[in-house]
Amino acid sequence: MKKILLHLILCLVLLGMLFPFLWMILISVRESTSDFTSIFTLFEGRFSLKNYRDVLTSGPFGIYLFNSFFISIISTIGNVFFCSTVAYALARRNFKFKYLLEISVIGVLMIPQQVVMIPLYRMMASFNLINTYWALIIPILVTPFGIFLLKQYIENIPVDMEDAAKIDGAGDWRILFKIILPITKPALIVLGVFQFLNIWNSFLYPFLFTNDESMRTLTVGLTFYLGNQSVDWGHLMAGSSISVIPVIILFIIFQKQIIQGMTDGAVKG
Repeated sequence: MKKILLHLILCLVLLGMLFPFLWMILISVRESTSDFTSIFTLFEGRFSLKNYRDVLTSGPFGIYLFNSFFISIISTIGNVFFCSTVAYALARRNFKFKYLLEISVIGVLMIPQQVVMIPLYRMMASFNLINTYWALIIPILVTPFGIFLLKQYIENIPVDMEDAAKIDGAGDWRILFKIILPITKPALIVLGVFQFLNIWNSFLYPFLFTNDESMRTLTVGLTFYLGNQSVDWGHLMAGSSISVIPVIILFIIFQKQIIQGMTDGAVKG
């Protein structure tokens, strides 16, 4: 009886999570989206892929999609590399002001993006980086969350293999790339997927640092379907549905590694 009740609750939770996605898909395939007043009217009328064709054939959408992919991939690679090197230094090295640096990393986690957006904008403007990829990549190239996550993971790795490698003449970089990173692969995948999704869905910095159509990302581009007096629901939901596809594919490919990385962190932490 308990199992039946548990599965029933899980099914209700799953239905609640899938309902917004279903609503988005149904609106995106409706020929007319001006006459729906409830969920039941969404199943009435004619269905068509016209909204998807319009979105994909419109010039700016392809640019928005490319910019989102480019910024997300480059920033994710940078996060994995720089966060792993900083985390390794904090976990394995003793140096002056190390404790202060660790506290500052944790402190930055508590600072919202909105607090630093004005000084960050002034900084990017002073370097003439507005409307460039650099302005969208540099602020998120290293994140305190990634440093903290990998540091905790590396600290739970025994140092015996590193000591043996040092005896064989291996340097810090060789130890990092040949020993530490392969062992921390689950955590690196978790960090990479998390950062890709976070950057892919980011709106504040792309909206703040770009005013040229050729530099807008997908999240910023979708807002132009929102008018002052009306909303182009069909094209907006079609574009949103397309933007969800990379997220779903990414989770399907790495779901095993994501679960392993999270469970390993729970056991070791």
